[in-house]
Amino acid sequence: MAEADSCLESFELYESESKFYILGTNCNKTIWRLLKIDRMEPSEVNVHEDSTVLSQSDYLDMLKNLDEQHRSTGGVKFVTNCFGIIGFIKFLGPYYMLIITEQRKIGDIFGHMVYQVSKTAMIELSNSTTRPKLINSKDENRYKKLLQTIDLRKDFFFSHSYHIMRSLQKNFNDPQEGWELYDTMFVWNEFLTRGIRDILKTTLWTVALVYGFFKQDKLAICGKDIMLTLIARRSRHYAGTRYLKRGVNEEGRVANDVETEQIVYEDMLGPWQISSVVQNRGSIPLFWSQETSKLNLKPDIILHGKDKNYEATRLHFENLRKRYGNPIIILNLIKTREKRPREIILRREFDRAIKIINSGLPGEDHLRYLHWDLHKNSQSKSTNALQVLLKVAFEALNLTEFFYRQVSPAQRAENSPNLSPTLKNGFGPHVCDDDNNCGNADYVDDLDDISQEDTCGNYDPGNGIAEDRSEVNGSTQIKPPKFQKGVLRTNCIDCLDRTNVAQYAYGLAALGYQLHALGSVESPEVHLDSPLSRHLMHFYERMGDTLALQYGGSAAHNKIFSAKRGHLKFAIQSQEFFRTLQRYYSNAYMDAYKQAAINLFLGYFQPQVGKPALWEPESGDEHVLDDETSNGPNGVLNSALTGSKNEGQHPNWSSDSVHGMSSASDNSMSKSRYTPTVSHIKHISCELDYYNGSGDSNFLDLDWLSASDNERSKAISTPDVNISTDDGVHDVIYGITDDQAAEIQAQGLSKDFVQWVNQGETFWY
Repeated sequence: MAEADSCLESFELYESESKFYILGTNCNKTIWRLLKIDRMEPSEVNVHEDSTVLSQSDYLDMLKNLDEQHRSTGGVKFVTNCFGIIGFIKFLGPYYMLIITEQRKIGDIFGHMVYQVSKTAMIELSNSTTRPKLINSKDENRYKKLLQTIDLRKDFFFSHSYHIMRSLQKNFNDPQEGWELYDTMFVWNEFLTRGIRDILKTTLWTVALVYGFFKQDKLAICGKDIMLTLIARRSRHYAGTRYLKRGVNEEGRVANDVETEQIVYEDMLGPWQISSVVQNRGSIPLFWSQETSKLNLKPDIILHGKDKNYEATRLHFENLRKRYGNPIIILNLIKTREKRPREIILRREFDRAIKIINSGLPGEDHLRYLHWDLHKNSQSKSTNALQVLLKVAFEALNLTEFFYRQVSPAQRAENSPNLSPTLKNGFGPHVCDDDNNCGNADYVDDLDDISQEDTCGNYDPGNGIAEDRSEVNGSTQIKPPKFQKGVLRTNCIDCLDRTNVAQYAYGLAALGYQLHALGSVESPEVHLDSPLSRHLMHFYERMGDTLALQYGGSAAHNKIFSAKRGHLKFAIQSQEFFRTLQRYYSNAYMDAYKQAAINLFLGYFQPQVGKPALWEPESGDEHVLDDETSNGPNGVLNSALTGSKNEGQHPNWSSDSVHGMSSASDNSMSKSRYTPTVSHIKHISCELDYYNGSGDSNFLDLDWLSASDNERSKAISTPDVNISTDDGVHDVIYGITDDQAAEIQAQGLSKDFVQWVNQGETFWY
């Protein structure tokens, strides 16, 4: 039986007095399978999968037989249609089964449908006989209401037949099935499905939920239909809200860890050319925190000195290397000048940590890093921040490259859920994909069509990443595959607003190279003022808003994007002020409640009879729900937690039944978008930001490289600056010292790149 045919995509739930029955079928409804769930011991999960594969006629006979078997207790009753099991959870009483009752298609990847959760149900396993024996306490109801605040309709997506929790390159080169997929860091219901997977040793009946962002659209470029997909996968490790999850934990997991993948392929009948590029964002991997304050919009940053040897930081980068390979490129966007030191404290410590880590690594494993104060430079009239970030992106792409390969029609016909059949006819696994851990989700709003004139330029053979020469086999042109090796990791303080701007610049640079590899454009250069750039900006702006709402409680601050569109300054300031207040309110009054729900959903807190509840200080949960937090404005939180004066169910869930919930509504992010012409600034010069934090800065600081000659001379004459007064690298770059040049060379950065940021001139590879 073909693997795709055995994938169960829709289900029917039936109940009798003693059992639940789930009948699952494939997309064509040609085969059926039966799952039995016991109701007589609802404090345990007892499931059994019938090994018989049923036909359509067998399925009808099975229903008749089941009804006959339970005739004495009322027979078998239909409960609901569903689209997979999210998992099982237990508080203080019986187990509950969480299922998806409605799904909405939001896109597809090579014919594999991708869905967003639209409606769910929470089914209690106990029956009328076993229910009185179980605890039905106030705390039980409070836990249920807390879990139901996880709105699965927002930004959770899945696929029945494609492993969307993994990147395209991993699915091609390191195919995996079943259990291993749920152990990846991007499957948010790993804990909820662990019990049933332990028993059945299969994942046929469950869906793997990914939390983050998914957006897809078809672009018309040079007469070709190009599918553009942007996916953000949020890690379940050290997950939570802005002020309650900061920095790194002992296992090297960081807060707000998100993998972003940009997939491009031509939608055509013949051979496919597919491309993917991955980048990462995550909190600064140090032990630091900020106290949630109801009086201060910018609470102090507290640096904890419990990891003198930076072991957790080291673990974090080792994990990145296992997931993506070398090199690991760090783009640090935090501030270098502040009236009251906040961000600069972390910059100095991050600098020191990377220097110590690199001292113990072989040269090929050295972390490569750039520092640039985006906040300051975005306010400078002489600096085009997006242009600077675009050049940095080009350099990073030159080091990591991207994934590209051709897929023939024959290989497509043999396609499996993880695309592994193409591997049998293609190329072997790549060494950098050797680790298991490797929404707004709707189609793009109608934008102006991208015309051929806007995106088809003249090819400049001296520009861009060196292309591999094609081989000709008869009349078919076969290009060798490309593989991404390493990753660009971007951070600011929250890894939301500034980080998203930098990720857009990287995505734009990558898109040019991806389209060039596909043969869709003659030149990989994409100008910032082109319609294609504006279209991609819309994608990344939506992604930034979504990720910011998840972690920070408001849409992202999009000053740079808004200014690029020509929005009036007072309108931008008004929007930013509103979002600042929205974020402040969420952080001060809502985050503790959201964090508790996340901890419950992910299994980080598991209620036990006789043990302190989650909202009690003795529970051991680091973010306990105190009365002050619960009694937020209007008493909404206290009402939801205690259940008092709140008889209705949360709109996301249908509890103990399958009555519907309201469909997902659009969030309140601004819909106003327009794209007036903005002049293209070619010359770039950045003001020098001089910093002598740790005495021997380990960062390659773009502010230093882009400073004017006068500013560099002034810095050189400053007594407490630990640099040479030499005029620079002989015959290569003026104004850079030998020590600076050696450091730059150690980073693996090209001389052209250094010359460009030093002189403020455009350069070509």
